[in-house]
Amino acid sequence: MDKKSSKKEKAKEKAMDAQAAEEINEMTDEKETADTNEEVKEEVKEEVPEQTEEEQAAEKLKEVNDKYLRLSAEYDNYRRRTLKEKMELTKTAGEGMLLALLPVIDDFDRAMAHMDDAKDVEALKEGMKLIHTKFNDFLGQQGMKEIEAKDKDFDTDVHEAVTKIPAPSEEMKGKVIDCIEKGYTLHEKVVRFSKVVVGE
Repeated sequence: MDKKSSKKEKAKEKAMDAQAAEEINEMTDEKETADTNEEVKEEVKEEVPEQTEEEQAAEKLKEVNDKYLRLSAEYDNYRRRTLKEKMELTKTAGEGMLLALLPVIDDFDRAMAHMDDAKDVEALKEGMKLIHTKFNDFLGQQGMKEIEAKDKDFDTDVHEAVTKIPAPSEEMKGKVIDCIEKGYTLHEKVVRFSKVVVGE
């Protein structure tokens, strides 16, 4: 064996020893790092003490209270918004009905304008009857109907007796003799009772 090959082998051995030593150092460092991490974790665990039941209950109560306050605020906002919308609807609710009533008012205006100059009383009466019919048609379109009263049996559900008078005949007893003020229903609901005179 010559000197050159023995030197090479020695150098190779030294390199291998150095590499093995480096690997051992790395493994030691990794182990130390892992141990340090475990120690840190244990310290953190020790630093954060476990909550008692009272503390957990207090925290849960705080969460529930917070949710309640948020929900209450949301409901309050919703209530205000819907109240505002209702007020706006109430203001403009009758708009469509009033617009439909305007042609009848226009007819009344035209009749009033020609009333002083009118010489034909019959034509004037006819015009007023037409306006009256048009107005009643308008009420009918809105669901309002007149309650029939005269010569009908007295009914406390739709009639209001203003006074009683002796009946002119036996069959008129308990019936409406006269209607002082007409009554009306709106979509089958009584909105104004008929004021009537009843025979007894």
